[in-house]
Amino acid sequence: MGTWYPEHKQELDSILTKYLKSKKKIKKKINGLIVPHAGYEYSGEVAGKAFSLLGNKKIKKAIIIGPSHYVYLNDAITTNEQKWHTPLGEIKIFNKDFIHADINQEHSIKNQLPFLQKLGFNEIMPLMVGEISLEKAEEIAKKISKIPAIYIFSTDLSHFFSYDEAVKKDKNTINIIENIDFNKIKEIDACGIYPLLILFCLCKIKKTKPHLIIYKNSGDIIGDKDAVVGYSSFYF
Repeated sequence: MGTWYPEHKQELDSILTKYLKSKKKIKKKINGLIVPHAGYEYSGEVAGKAFSLLGNKKIKKAIIIGPSHYVYLNDAITTNEQKWHTPLGEIKIFNKDFIHADINQEHSIKNQLPFLQKLGFNEIMPLMVGEISLEKAEEIAKKISKIPAIYIFSTDLSHFFSYDEAVKKDKNTINIIENIDFNKIKEIDACGIYPLLILFCLCKIKKTKPHLIIYKNSGDIIGDKDAVVGYSSFYF
């Protein structure tokens, strides 16, 4: 397995088939998802349950909004490339007037590509988000709300607490996300807090809110409950 997911096409394809098996059907309109971005052995199942809801979507264009793990910035930037590649092949990039830069190493975004490719998505716009203000989040949400695409927001939850402490913190975060509680946004314990700020603004525009699909943490998956990372997925 590569750092995040299998590097061989057949192995990756078969693991995606397994993760996308969910029978859950949602009758409501789905604007997008919130999904985790750890290695697939940790959070692939949690992400797959969300992505499986997009199987019959007619729109095959996605905007992926993820936090910046490696560089400091106070804006949202997109890639300066026209295509990205995974073991499943290439996927086209479109850009709607965002700053271009090299964001190639950002796994919070790139870990979503194989799921989208497996579901037949053929065009994406990646957006890497730094520490932004509420005003900036509103501006970005307004801009992307006009683009006919599925929105994929990428975040893991709390990092490296004991199992029980993590569950408590993550339940609070999930509650804030489901209620789009702007007043409690600072209580959110998640690496994608700034993408979530954009999500809150986007949900206001689209008159919708997130619904939890599944929550797990790394302790549930690998059994080590000393210092866990939380994962959840939602649709909105």
